[in-house]
Amino acid sequence: MTERLNAEVVVAGHICLDVIPAMQARKDGMGAILVPGKLVDIGAAVISTGGAVSNTGLALHRLGVAAKLMGKIGDDLFGGAILDVLQGYGKELAAGMIVAEGEHTSYTLVISPPNIDRIFLHCTGANDTFTADDLKVEALSGARLFHFGYPPLMRQMYAGGGEELAGLLARVKEAGLTVSLDLAKPDPESPAGQADWRSIFVKALPFVDVFLPSFEEILYMLRREEYDRLTAVHGTSDLLPFAEGLLLRELSGELLELGASIVGLKLGEHGLYLRTTDDRAKLEAMGAGAPPSVDAWLGRELLVPCFEVEVAGTTGAGDCTIAGFLAGLLKGLRPEDVLNGAVAVGACNVEHADATSGVPAWEAVQQRMAAGWRRRPVRLSLPGWRSGVEGDAAGRSLGVGVEGAVGEVSGFGVAGVEGVVGEARGVGVAGAVGEASGVGVASVEGVVGEASGFGVAGIWYGPEETFE
Repeated sequence: MTERLNAEVVVAGHICLDVIPAMQARKDGMGAILVPGKLVDIGAAVISTGGAVSNTGLALHRLGVAAKLMGKIGDDLFGGAILDVLQGYGKELAAGMIVAEGEHTSYTLVISPPNIDRIFLHCTGANDTFTADDLKVEALSGARLFHFGYPPLMRQMYAGGGEELAGLLARVKEAGLTVSLDLAKPDPESPAGQADWRSIFVKALPFVDVFLPSFEEILYMLRREEYDRLTAVHGTSDLLPFAEGLLLRELSGELLELGASIVGLKLGEHGLYLRTTDDRAKLEAMGAGAPPSVDAWLGRELLVPCFEVEVAGTTGAGDCTIAGFLAGLLKGLRPEDVLNGAVAVGACNVEHADATSGVPAWEAVQQRMAAGWRRRPVRLSLPGWRSGVEGDAAGRSLGVGVEGAVGEVSGFGVAGVEGVVGEARGVGVAGAVGEASGVGVASVEGVVGEASGFGVAGIWYGPEETFE
């Protein structure tokens, strides 16, 4: 099907049917659920579409960004259910779907108890036969950005050393679109888990402008020995709490060297990390979805914490965070505002059990932030980093307080870090640290330094050398 649509984004890659049973919180955690021979009482199941195509694509749609979905399904019962769900959001969304005769549709059983990260029991199905030839260039007409998700769950994308993935992304790049890529952590025992992902990235990342994996995914794929060492040292495969600043910098630096222009590493409840290239020409060559202000995106390193929410389920959280990121990028926002929008969309998502129904319109997300939505504290080790300002979500707050001291504030905003909040509107709040007038005064770990530009709510800025 090669019809022309006015989609701003084409979201392609992995899609499946999700079956998500409602589950109660259990004091003994997952150990009380996955017991051989035991019957576990659960609630009604939510049936929805899942995978990057559905989650990121529908989240963009809900945010108000025109999207077109391009996944591969079988001509079976599950495939029909996926088409029905997508067409329920709008027939234009499903117009790019590929139906493969005689193939099985991918599906996932999602085990997602409250306050516990999810477990997926997954069949890749027709995603395994998705190839570069399934992409028709004319289907990209009018779009500014192409997002491709979950190649580790699509056999043809990693078999053969990633030639198929690189060929597909090169074809999109040649068409003039900005290319975005997301991953999924493969089963270590599966062929995808045994693939040489560094070699695949060498081929594929030169055609990727925006790369948005999670910290754990990229650590597993780039530095398997370090991933295994950390899981052994900490006794858990949940390594997000140990994503310290230096390691984030090393991983992102490697990905930039391999070809990406913008790297975002998802950190779950710990927020979202961003690092961008210092190569102006690369940013300018990002394609139709490139940021209008290259200077604002040049050589940046930032981290934004998540917002406080009551978590009903984390299904689709990373995909919706990506949707928020891409929406902000396409709106031409600065990186600080793109990051804030991204984690805010992800936070809205986890307030519902399914993958996308919690995502409101973009304007509603912005209004919720502007109303003073509280942040989760940053608990990662970030030596040498400095914080931005808690307060004005529009990024106009000036002055920063640190560890009990609040600087004089000019303009308006709410200053305060690490438990101390001083409100300042027009008149500054006297304190022990510095004076802010025209620009913010930043302070980290007792060291006062000039902020570049002005403070932005909830943003943490990378090490000092990134501002030199």
